[in-house]
Amino acid sequence: MVESLASTSFIGHRPLFAGALVKDVSSKRRSVDIVWFPKAKCLGRRVIMSPPLPRLGVDRSKNSPIIALAMELAHETYSFKEDSIPRKWNYPADTGVDQTGIDRRPGLWPPENKADIPSLHNPLLRQERMGSGWLVAIFEWEGVLIEDNPDLEKQAWLALCEEEGKSPPPAFVLRRIEGMKNEQAISEVLCWSRDPAHMRRMAARKEDIYQALQGGIYRLRAGSREFVNVLMHYKIPMALVSTRPRKTLEAAVGNIGIEEYFNVMIGAEDVQRGKPDPEMFVYAAQLLKFIPERCIVFGNSNQTVEAAHDARMKCVAVASKHPVYELAAADLVVRRLDELSVVDLKNLAAVESAEFGEEPELELEEEEDNTSPSTRVAFDDNFW
Repeated sequence: MVESLASTSFIGHRPLFAGALVKDVSSKRRSVDIVWFPKAKCLGRRVIMSPPLPRLGVDRSKNSPIIALAMELAHETYSFKEDSIPRKWNYPADTGVDQTGIDRRPGLWPPENKADIPSLHNPLLRQERMGSGWLVAIFEWEGVLIEDNPDLEKQAWLALCEEEGKSPPPAFVLRRIEGMKNEQAISEVLCWSRDPAHMRRMAARKEDIYQALQGGIYRLRAGSREFVNVLMHYKIPMALVSTRPRKTLEAAVGNIGIEEYFNVMIGAEDVQRGKPDPEMFVYAAQLLKFIPERCIVFGNSNQTVEAAHDARMKCVAVASKHPVYELAAADLVVRRLDELSVVDLKNLAAVESAEFGEEPELELEEEEDNTSPSTRVAFDDNFW
């Protein structure tokens, strides 16, 4: 009876509660209401209810400045973040976006590649250009593909000197004009004449003397045909350059039977200057539509190495008439072409040499000021 009366007396009575802040699993703050019911005492047949406890509250008037300051700081923080986030992702030019609209910043695709053409719509061709297998081989003729006799070149120049009544040039001058066009050597090094008609006549006569001494007999160097066949199998374009007249070059290539291997042949009539000027190699790359960084030049002299590097090309030196240690400036030095493989050429084409980029700044070492007295012993001549 007492329990039923106590339970029925709670109907309509407002329970007391106090708020508490707790965190749930989602780490969000929520309020949990803790409910207390008023205490009831049973004395006989009468139920005495204790008066309700006052509700706990917080004086908001005291904390209002703190709340206002906190809200102001929060508003400033979020407004700064909103201003820092751009509405449109339009990167300026100094952040790596090129004229084609492609972001070239590090770590983004596609990576920076000098052989890449963003306007190329065929993705397979574009991927092929970016690979290291996209390269071209530029061969010199004498001393690289065929056997060369340097003495014949010297004998031809000496015979021309006798016919023209000129004094024979010293040996270092003859070494200097190796690889040059005949007209270039006559006008710039030998200084025999600057008349174009006279230069052409003497250049033609010197070539006739050389061909007479040579006898029109050409013999491929060991390993040259095998290496050219490998490049032909992998469909690597090839060019042939020489300072010989085009007519002589085409006849020699036809006699050996390798004219179908070369996509481009460049003779003396196609350029203005020979080595060490890189004009021949640059012109060959233009005809084949390749960038210089993917061109590999095969030569046998330091003049070829110098010309290839000036054109930003790689150079493989063949030690046919010079020892290996004299050709150390080349990227690779071999004695025979069949010592190379296509993998070697791909690795060579994939390397970005430092000399092709910006030149590093030279750091000068500062001399230390030695303020300590010298330890050398000085002798006074007047002492004796």
